[in-house]
Amino acid sequence: MDQNPNSVRALLKRPSAILPMAMSLTALAIVLGHIAIYGAAREADEGAAAHLWQLLMAAQLPVVAFFAIKWLPRAPRQALIVLAEQAGAALASVAVVFYFNL
Repeated sequence: MDQNPNSVRALLKRPSAILPMAMSLTALAIVLGHIAIYGAAREADEGAAAHLWQLLMAAQLPVVAFFAIKWLPRAPRQALIVLAEQAGAALASVAVVFYFNL
């Protein structure tokens, strides 16, 4: 078990660290599910999947900001690692949307 309460593993157990990653991965799953069912064709009107993706991606911004404000001063190196992981999860979801030009 981690002895340091500010280790990366300990920070990843915080809701403000894991929630943005979960939201990004959920948004990614929605996009991939939509592509699997309906294909990657661009639609004239945005559907529910697009709105859910937008809400999930936008709603995580305040959570990421809260995490950064709280943990960057306390444990900068560990917090930057977690922030990089959060950014990676968000970029994975955004990359699929841009790749398929949705």
